[in-house]
Amino acid sequence: MPRVLILCTHNSARSQMAEALTRDAARRLGIDLDVHSAGTEATRVKPDAITVMNELGLDLSAHTSKTLHDVPDAQNFDYVITVCDSAAEACPIYPSHTLRRHYPFVDPSGGSLDRWRTVRDQLKIQFDAFVQALKEDRDVPPTYEESPAVETK
Repeated sequence: MPRVLILCTHNSARSQMAEALTRDAARRLGIDLDVHSAGTEATRVKPDAITVMNELGLDLSAHTSKTLHDVPDAQNFDYVITVCDSAAEACPIYPSHTLRRHYPFVDPSGGSLDRWRTVRDQLKIQFDAFVQALKEDRDVPPTYEESPAVETK
């Protein structure tokens, strides 16, 4: 089963949403993935992230912010995806078999719920395309701009 790690700075918003969206896309597409998220620092999952994900029927209320030290077998991932620039810069070195991707998204913190929804919807497009590529045994999208919206019912 492919292992996916999504990294951000605080594991409080973007990486948490991306983790839930990736798991949901994998479930809808019938593909087994072991998905985790972490941050370079642990804080807490932001209430606005919980709110906008609930709108999609995805519950983050039991999620906790974690660092790589909290992730099982943290050096053994097939895919490591950073969703913010600071995490990309702080990301540790992974073995050569690990494919790294950097999909940067605006930090919605401090913004309106509409800003949170925009980032959530962009993350959904990105991670739906990522999971679709895995299902079809294609190369995963190298950038957000190259991630077409896909129908994953």
